[in-house]
Amino acid sequence: MPYLGGEETVRELRRALSNPNVQSDPLRYRNTILKVIRTMSQGVDVSGLFSEMVKACATVDVVQKKLVYVFLCSYATLNPELSLLVINTLRKDCQDPNPMVRSLALRNMTNLRLPSLVEYVEQPLTAGLRDRAACVRRVAVLGWAKLHNLQPSSEIDAAVVNELYSLLRDPDPVVMVNCLRALEEILKEEGGVTINKPITHHLLNRLKECDIWGQCEVLRVLQRYRPQSEDELFDILSLLDSFLVSPHPPVMAATLSLFLSVSSNLPAISLAALERVSGPLLAACGSGSREMRFAAVCHIQLLLRSVPGLLGTHYKRFFCGYAEPAYIKERKMQVLVELVNDENVAMILDELKGYCTDVNTDTAQAAISAIGRIGRSYSDRCLQILTGLLGLKQDHITSAVVQTMRDLVWVCPQCSDTVCLALEGCEETLQDIQGRQALLWLLGVYGERISSAPYTLEVLIDRVRSEASLGIKMELLTATMRLFLCRPAETQDMLGRLLHYCIEEETDMCVRDQALLYYRLLHCGIEKTREVLQGRRSDPSLGVLIGRPAKPVSQWARCFNTLEPLSQGAVEAESNSRGSPEHVTYSPKPNADLSDTLSCSHIEEVHSGAEKIEEVDCAWIEECVRCPAVLHCSPQSLQAAMQLVNIQTLAFTPQHMLPWRVYLYTHTQLRVSEDGQEEEEGIKVILNQQPKDDDALRQFLTILITVLNTLSSKKD
Repeated sequence: MPYLGGEETVRELRRALSNPNVQSDPLRYRNTILKVIRTMSQGVDVSGLFSEMVKACATVDVVQKKLVYVFLCSYATLNPELSLLVINTLRKDCQDPNPMVRSLALRNMTNLRLPSLVEYVEQPLTAGLRDRAACVRRVAVLGWAKLHNLQPSSEIDAAVVNELYSLLRDPDPVVMVNCLRALEEILKEEGGVTINKPITHHLLNRLKECDIWGQCEVLRVLQRYRPQSEDELFDILSLLDSFLVSPHPPVMAATLSLFLSVSSNLPAISLAALERVSGPLLAACGSGSREMRFAAVCHIQLLLRSVPGLLGTHYKRFFCGYAEPAYIKERKMQVLVELVNDENVAMILDELKGYCTDVNTDTAQAAISAIGRIGRSYSDRCLQILTGLLGLKQDHITSAVVQTMRDLVWVCPQCSDTVCLALEGCEETLQDIQGRQALLWLLGVYGERISSAPYTLEVLIDRVRSEASLGIKMELLTATMRLFLCRPAETQDMLGRLLHYCIEEETDMCVRDQALLYYRLLHCGIEKTREVLQGRRSDPSLGVLIGRPAKPVSQWARCFNTLEPLSQGAVEAESNSRGSPEHVTYSPKPNADLSDTLSCSHIEEVHSGAEKIEEVDCAWIEECVRCPAVLHCSPQSLQAAMQLVNIQTLAFTPQHMLPWRVYLYTHTQLRVSEDGQEEEEGIKVILNQQPKDDDALRQFLTILITVLNTLSSKKD
């Protein structure tokens, strides 16, 4: 017989199944059915043998029954009429004295998944709920959930639901857990199974009888229950205490999640539970399963939010193994950053330094970024390592180091002198866009301290026609303008060439309008240009890495023991995909002076009135701004003008940080003149901001009005 034959194989199997000599020999008949299953598993369509396989199910051989039922369940939807022929055999098997046969018949009766057979299945399932054999009751309970999935819009039989609730006290723990799963599915629209005090205490007392996954299911369902008194709360916690240090990570995680849920109003209890599970979580980090290790490390990151020094003495457990995948190495490095202190900083930095030359570029760049985050508190040691890495002259390493240095000086401006010395000559190695953008920002902000800054920019300006990256061109414009303000004699000629190219030859409207804005800004004078263009060199709102306050457990308890920690990074780290650190979401302090955010000339109040409506989690402001000339500006000009003051129309938000969103809408304001004609008076600005921050929203509106009036004055 050919290995993957088609019609010929099916014809040969049909002849064998119909041969009376084969049917009279039980062993040959079973082997022939086994060939059918093997052929089906190889991808051959054997649905044409359905009628022959229906005849084969009438046997006392349990092995043959299992093989035939596998076939029938696979092709029942393609042969709904012929499937009716097997119902009588299945119903007969449901009354067989052998409990294995009864459970097998019930399971496959529901696995046919045909709505037309529901009326034939209900009576055997009802009888199965009262069967004396536990294996039959297990199948019958789950069978009702399968029937509900077949007809989700049908009415729920109250008698069946009551029967399932009564089976929660079944002596078999698997039947009990299956009842929970079935009730969750059947009562999904009503919120799932109802958990009251008697059910809760019954499930807790029988928790030790369940297997690992049964315990996890029970613990998950019990999170809905809220103790009615403090004594009951401590009784529940006492029953769960032994499961908190379970050697099985799923049980431990589910128990801790329940602990955090029921003790949400008792922070001391929650912190004590976190300390107790540190041992099992560390053990899970050494699991032979990569998936288990990754999940354990991700959940440890959650714990460190509330107890930063919890695992400080066990930092070596998070050193990366050579054969570990990159995604585990990156998470471990994030944890190492969280565990840094005065005693272990030298060891951790030496370990991270070794990862910087890893053959995997993502791992190497993650290690360099981790060193940069540690540099917020130990800048001298980290800068020494980063400067040494520049000497390797490798593109991906140099790019990551330059980006890390850019982020480091944004947080720690006292490092700028060392960074400026280290940047000399590194432009020859940089090839990727992010690294070049970071270098351009540093040259623009600290160009007066870097002797080669004008020459580096000149080389890039000469190649601007062949530059494909929009971000590089816009960053080059900004850097050249900033360098011109501090070193005009060396930069004037190249700035003129760059502006001429961007205005006259550049095809991208964003670059062209930004160049036009700079050109018109220069016509207002150097002092005005300096006031608008030179912003902050660091972010005073960012604190050091070590010593930040612990977050309450309630902020992350809901996502513990879910997939959410696996899909997000718990470390609030700057991303490498942005062009400059000014684009990081920045929330000014409530009492901050506007001059800290933007240095600009006196702002003339041009708005006539304001209306403000506050909601629970957002703020809404409507303002009328009289600047009719702005109505004739192109959208690109307005976008480029707002970028100068770090207002991004498509703002980048670092991963896993709460975005500060402002939705901006504008409408033309018309007024009726004395002769009865409508004239354009200005624009009405509507701001819808989330999350609510009144002071930040007012400062944003003030800056926006300043930009609009600046554009309006240029038009006049």
